[in-house]
Amino acid sequence: MTDPASTSTTTSSPARRPLFSATDLALVAAFAALISALAYVGAIPVGGTGVPITLQTLGVGLAGALLGPLRGFAAVALYLALGAIGLPVFAEHSSGVGVFTGISAGYLYAFPLAALLIGALVKYVARDAGKTRAIVVFACAFAGSVLVIHPLGIAGMKLHQDVSWATAAGWDGPFWVGDVLKTTVVALVAAEVHRAFPQLLRRG
Repeated sequence: MTDPASTSTTTSSPARRPLFSATDLALVAAFAALISALAYVGAIPVGGTGVPITLQTLGVGLAGALLGPLRGFAAVALYLALGAIGLPVFAEHSSGVGVFTGISAGYLYAFPLAALLIGALVKYVARDAGKTRAIVVFACAFAGSVLVIHPLGIAGMKLHQDVSWATAAGWDGPFWVGDVLKTTVVALVAAEVHRAFPQLLRRG
C-alpha cells in the first residue's frame, strides 16, 4: 500500500523553479552578443602594451547593472566562452584560449567578476534602497572597475611582461578616462531602464 502521508508530501511539494527562465536565457544571449559587438568598436591600442581600448567594459557594466548579478555574470561568461571556442568576438577580432594567457588576460578574467559585483550592488544596494538614480548606479558600476577590472588587468600585465607594479599601473592609466565616460553611459541607461521596468532585477 502507498503511505498517504508520503503521497501527500510528494504531491504538495512545489516544483523547483529553474535558475533561468527562457526570458532570462534570451537576455543572457543578447547581452553576450552586445559585448561581442562592442569589442569591435574602437579597439585602439594604447601605450607600449598593445592592449586596445574598446567598449567591452560598457557592455560588461550594462550586463551587470541591467540584468543583476547572476544573469550579468552568465552573459559575460558566455561571451568569454564564445571567444574561447574560436569565435572572433574579442578585441581586434581575436579568439581562442591563447587570449586567456596574453597580456590582456587579466581584464578578461575580471569581466564576469565585475558584472557580478556591479549587479549585486545595483540589485541589493541601489534598488532596495530605492535609489536607482544615475549617480548611485554610477557609483555601483565604477566600483566594478576600481575594485575588479583595473586591479586584475594590472596584475595580468605585470605577470605577463614581468614588470613592476608601478609600470603595469602606468600602462593601465590611459584606460581610466574612457572608463569614467563608459560608466556614465551605463549609469544613465540603467537608471532609465530600471525606472521604466522596476521588475527587471527581481530574477537577476
